[in-house]
Amino acid sequence: MLWDELRGARTRSQVTQIPVLTLLLDGMGNLRITEKGLKLEGDSEFLQPLYAKEIQSRPGNALYFKSARNVTVNILNDQTKVLTQLITGPKAVEAYGKKFEVKTVSGKLLFSADDNEVVVGAERLRVLGAEGTVFPKSIETPNVRAEPFKELRLESPTRSLVMEAPKGVEINAEAGNMEATCRTELRLESKDGEIKLDAAKIRLPRLPHGSYTPTGARQKVFEICVCANGRLFLSQAGAGSTCQINTSVCL
Repeated sequence: MLWDELRGARTRSQVTQIPVLTLLLDGMGNLRITEKGLKLEGDSEFLQPLYAKEIQSRPGNALYFKSARNVTVNILNDQTKVLTQLITGPKAVEAYGKKFEVKTVSGKLLFSADDNEVVVGAERLRVLGAEGTVFPKSIETPNVRAEPFKELRLESPTRSLVMEAPKGVEINAEAGNMEATCRTELRLESKDGEIKLDAAKIRLPRLPHGSYTPTGARQKVFEICVCANGRLFLSQAGAGSTCQINTSVCL
């Protein structure tokens, strides 16, 4: 259409339009018309929307988008409704869409997020923050471990910490100690099986001592007694069991 208008203009004014026609044969200024489309040399500024099937840089060079405010990329459907949107602004990078995915060059999924779940496809998830990771609700994972020669801490400062599994929970510390502390109550519960403490030494250093009468032969060893409410206490062993004479710990 532009060529027809220029050709008509040449008929109306031969003298003034010939130089303009010669200038537009392959473009004007930094704009060149090639067989593959339009070619722009140097920086280009568009004051109105630009519609193109493909935008690419010169082979071996990077493609830059510059803006004083933000750069927005919209994907539209046939009714010009926005399906996905990417906004890079001075304060944040925002992406809108039904699903967000990050993949490697080979196509392996590294990260994805949608309304239902967030998936981390990498073999290892590392959190480098000094305060660790906070999960407001539950977390489901087959394995939680620390880096080599680093300690692993699972804690809930103001609430309870619950670990559940349909086939059991296994806690291993192959090269160090394992410690579980709480402010009020530590519960190990097995509904259908048993709780087994398998170690060369099992120490309960802070068990209370039950009261006893000084009569009868006493030994310098103690026996562990269990109250009806499940509390444990120590009782100085005698010729027979001395657990039944306690009157203070089980209250």
